[in-house]
Amino acid sequence: MTTEAVVRSFFETLSSGDLARLREFFDADSTWEIVATGIPGAGTHTGPEGIVDGFLAPVRGLFEPGDPKVAVQQVLADGDRAAVEATGKGRFRDGRVYDNRYAYWIVVDGRRIRSIKEYMDSSYVAGLSL
Repeated sequence: MTTEAVVRSFFETLSSGDLARLREFFDADSTWEIVATGIPGAGTHTGPEGIVDGFLAPVRGLFEPGDPKVAVQQVLADGDRAAVEATGKGRFRDGRVYDNRYAYWIVVDGRRIRSIKEYMDSSYVAGLSL
């Protein structure tokens, strides 16, 4: 499976909300770093427990079931690395709309993700008063 195929499959799974299936993309050494500070999920999360249980499940819990959806706009892959531009859209449990833009740097090893660095409009997120 190519790096681009792994990355696209990862984002499809992320958007599905299937956290159990999402765990399969990570191992104990995988990291996901939210580069922004002062927002929910900021910092580096490690392994399936840190990434899925400690970060993704609580953040996704702020949203209506099934949200947010992450739509990949473009992927540029070279070897084991990929740059991704994406949007995240959904609705919070309180009815507010979420609409943000993202850039990701991802390193892939086979079918597993070694690392993700996530960049977003953190000012937008901070203004949501989560």
